[in-house]
Amino acid sequence: MARIGIVLATYNGEKYLPQMLDSLIAQSRQADIIVAVDDGSKDSTPDILKSYQDRLPLQVTIQPQNTGHRAAFSRALELARPQLDQNDFIALADQDDVWLPQKLETLEKNIEIEGFNKKKPDLIFGDAQVIDAEGKIISESWRKIDGIPNQLSLRAILTGFTNVTGCMTLFRARLLNKILPIPERVPVHDQWIAFCASAQNGCSSIPAPVIQYRIHGQNAIGLGHTHTWTGNLKLNLQWAQMITTTPHYQELLPADQKFLNRYIDYIQDRLNKPFIPRYTAWVAKNARSLYPHVSGLFGFIPRILYGIIGAPIITKLFGKK
Repeated sequence: MARIGIVLATYNGEKYLPQMLDSLIAQSRQADIIVAVDDGSKDSTPDILKSYQDRLPLQVTIQPQNTGHRAAFSRALELARPQLDQNDFIALADQDDVWLPQKLETLEKNIEIEGFNKKKPDLIFGDAQVIDAEGKIISESWRKIDGIPNQLSLRAILTGFTNVTGCMTLFRARLLNKILPIPERVPVHDQWIAFCASAQNGCSSIPAPVIQYRIHGQNAIGLGHTHTWTGNLKLNLQWAQMITTTPHYQELLPADQKFLNRYIDYIQDRLNKPFIPRYTAWVAKNARSLYPHVSGLFGFIPRILYGIIGAPIITKLFGKK
């Protein structure tokens, strides 16, 4: 029987961590190992973790200094890696959420079902109820309120889109061979993990909520977008350029490599030139990858036209930065 390892990164999480750990105890399908890395907390988080070691198969590593969200999860995955076989599974946990009791059981069952590509996916993810700081349910669907599509193509992911939130996932441990080490230029770890899975046997989604996702003022990643319009373009450019520097780029199909390089040129021109009409045909051809959250002809046409206007004009006319 396959084993499940949970990977948890914490930082100053004393307020919500006990409730999160209690929800791990309440799982109908118990984890076999739990690897927690505390990222230099200044509060009682390390003591809380240690207090649960007699109730959970919990291994605690305390880092003396804060290294950041991505690096802490990377460290935790590195620690879990030698303890799991290729056919085992990994679930990611955030310190402030609450897992619904059937989470691991539900995801483990569904990851063995063939996805849209007729393969068993390397990663499965569910939805979430959204709760506030006090635990009150704000929404029954995280995907619905944040406009998250159920499925994304590999090309959409190459442009910087992601529909995967790490704390709602289960993925195959063999994927660690592709995930690690997580490149330093990766904005968030779950975006990288989703890309690695999509480039292999793919990701699948299920509609069932598997956690209660807490939105509060101190989330490392939360609801909504905090970057400016040009800031998002620059992040997408950084993401796409980063992929070309990894071994994963050489494993892409030639057509996908060509798409990615063209996308990089497109974003660079869009950041620096007022109009880029020479991309009109390319944007129209790849609209579903560039705008995966849009549907219908009347949704795509304005996006295509908008997509050939560069940042200098948009900033001047529409006040977007």
